[in-house]
Amino acid sequence: MHAHSHHHRIRAFQADDMEAVLAIWLAVSIQAHDFIAPDFIAPDFWQAQRDAMRERYLPASETYVAETSGQVVGFYSLYENTLAAIFVQPEGQGRGLGSALLEDAKRRRAWLELTVYAQNTPSIRFYEARGFVHMGEQQDEYTGAPELLMRFSPS
Repeated sequence: MHAHSHHHRIRAFQADDMEAVLAIWLAVSIQAHDFIAPDFIAPDFWQAQRDAMRERYLPASETYVAETSGQVVGFYSLYENTLAAIFVQPEGQGRGLGSALLEDAKRRRAWLELTVYAQNTPSIRFYEARGFVHMGEQQDEYTGAPELLMRFSPS
């Protein structure tokens, strides 16, 4: 474990975390979108996505946030047994936060599934290293990009 990982506190999402969570989601999404669909993102796309996150996706999910010194620095969302989202603010990456969030999610479910873009090698390696196995490939219904289905079940 990283020496500073004990500073993270993971707790259930509360209504007043919404803006912090959306800010992290937006920062990471904009950073990551370049290799997925750089030419298809219209300026109003992120606004529409953010409204959908705020009004539909987050309320429908079970979300947990990671705090460091009272600041929300990451979150994950579960929808049934699907890890629907896991996001760490860009400046907080590489400090064991993603691993801490994932460990927390594993403790809350008997098994987990997720999808990840097939081109997103760093994320695929991250999940593989933490016990997720490949279950198949499919197309993302929104972008048409190939994505992998991965699953974790404790042995």
